[in-house]
Amino acid sequence: MPDPQLVLAARVQAALAAAFGQEYADTDPVIRPSQFADFQANVALPLAKKLGRKPRDLANEIVANLEVGDLCTGLEVSGPGFINLTLTDTWIAQQAEAMHGDERLAVPEADEPQQVVVEYSSPNVAKEMHVAHLRTTIVGDAIARILEFLGHRVVRDNHLGDWGTPFGMLIERLLEVGEESAEAKLLETDPNTFYQAARVQFDTDPAFAERARERVVKLQGGDADTLRHWHKLVDLSKEYLHRIYGRLGVSLTDEHIRGESFYNDMLAPTAAELEDKGVAVISDGALCAFPPGFTGREGEPLPVIIRKRDGGYNYSTSDLATIRYRVDDLKVDRVIYVVGSAQGLHFQMAFAVARMAGWVPENVSLEHAQIGNVLGTDGKILRTRAGGTVKLSALLDEAVERAGQEFDKIEHDKPFDAGARQDIVETVGMGAVKYADLSVALDSEYVFDFDRMVPFKGNTGPYLQYATARIRSIFRKGAVDPAETPGPIIIGEAAERALALRLLGFGAAVELAGQTAEPHRLCAYIFDLASAFTTFYETCPVLKAGVEQGVRASRLALCALTLDTLVQGLDLLGVTAPERM
Repeated sequence: MPDPQLVLAARVQAALAAAFGQEYADTDPVIRPSQFADFQANVALPLAKKLGRKPRDLANEIVANLEVGDLCTGLEVSGPGFINLTLTDTWIAQQAEAMHGDERLAVPEADEPQQVVVEYSSPNVAKEMHVAHLRTTIVGDAIARILEFLGHRVVRDNHLGDWGTPFGMLIERLLEVGEESAEAKLLETDPNTFYQAARVQFDTDPAFAERARERVVKLQGGDADTLRHWHKLVDLSKEYLHRIYGRLGVSLTDEHIRGESFYNDMLAPTAAELEDKGVAVISDGALCAFPPGFTGREGEPLPVIIRKRDGGYNYSTSDLATIRYRVDDLKVDRVIYVVGSAQGLHFQMAFAVARMAGWVPENVSLEHAQIGNVLGTDGKILRTRAGGTVKLSALLDEAVERAGQEFDKIEHDKPFDAGARQDIVETVGMGAVKYADLSVALDSEYVFDFDRMVPFKGNTGPYLQYATARIRSIFRKGAVDPAETPGPIIIGEAAERALALRLLGFGAAVELAGQTAEPHRLCAYIFDLASAFTTFYETCPVLKAGVEQGVRASRLALCALTLDTLVQGLDLLGVTAPERM
């Protein structure tokens, strides 16, 4: 990977070993971008404390042992001990050219691929997805795409809420209104309305509530007629989910669904093993585990309830059974739970109990990618004016409508017919929503604001989609195939250098996003790259008459490499870049 920071880090580490001994070969060289050079090595400052010497003296000794003549034109010690590193234009151009000639943009696959489960989306059966599910779905899908690109074996897991009391309630309501009734048809068109009607009856009709609870017992006991109705509810929900997933371009299918019901037969053995190992004990009639370090307001130990007083199991039991399955059967190295931040304590305690039971080897990573709340423009949790949950389908429809309004404002190289326009604005609307979700740090709350997310300017999905279309238009005007731009890449202008240097950071940005499970890091890189290209295009003519042939060939190669990098980066985020806009 031609990332300059990695190359420089290796050279500085070699200099540290040469200057101070092999035990310093793995010391972090603290390479950072600098306003005084391309990069700065700041290792002398922390090293000075360890060696008891002046940082500047250490920096001079590092420089004396630093072999970078083949890639740096400038090398100096500044301030208290900063080492300024300026790359040669030739080295930057050579690395960009190598990247341009590689279908993976010089991003290597992992030397030791991991088995990674990414759990995301996880809506409830017979309820419409809402904006919180939207964010976990979009972020989880981007994490899965990024890790796959890096060469890891990714298992997508849609932990569907498809078991328990709500299904006794829904089945009883379905039987009461009749399977062929108009209300039953709502399960296909408006599942929320059907669910809410069942919930109201459950809360207000004691006899109905008792029948619903009895129905749950039949469901968990395998009653054939109850299971038939349960399967119908699940199948209808899957059809709805796949319509939403298809519209969003999310890579979840039936094969990725492992709902709570999948683990039903594992719950009793899970509870029994925890009790046998002494990890769980009976407390007030319930089987509970008390992981160390988790206490309530009064300092009392917090329980993880494994089996309730009535003998039933809850989602903690299901999550523990899920962990056992993923470790024992899927042989995971890493599990990433893309779930709302409100579940943070639950996951910390579940992970702790699983490790207490000895189910999770030390080398297996369990991670909660905490997803912050989506707020309305009033700063509160996004709701309808009536106070209800906003329907995801309505939000997506409005995103497309707003994207169409913005699309009609921009300049087009030629008119679009109605069908082509609709396809583009659908893609732009979905891209706007997805990028808005992805570009914000996972645990941050963010405001769902169409006025911010759909414009074709600023750090938005439409701006980046439009950037790729503008680059493609260069090749159409020049009657050049982007794939037929061999270069060579040469650097003569500051904007060319800045663009090429930014391009070299793609692999590191993808790798960091994968390591941290934070797609917003890749978003930041892509936006910076698009901005660098804008500056390049404004100051470095590509097709203009009078541009020397070699310069033209180099700039076309830079355009093609930028296009490939933007398209690949957006694809890893699940955002499609239209050919024309």
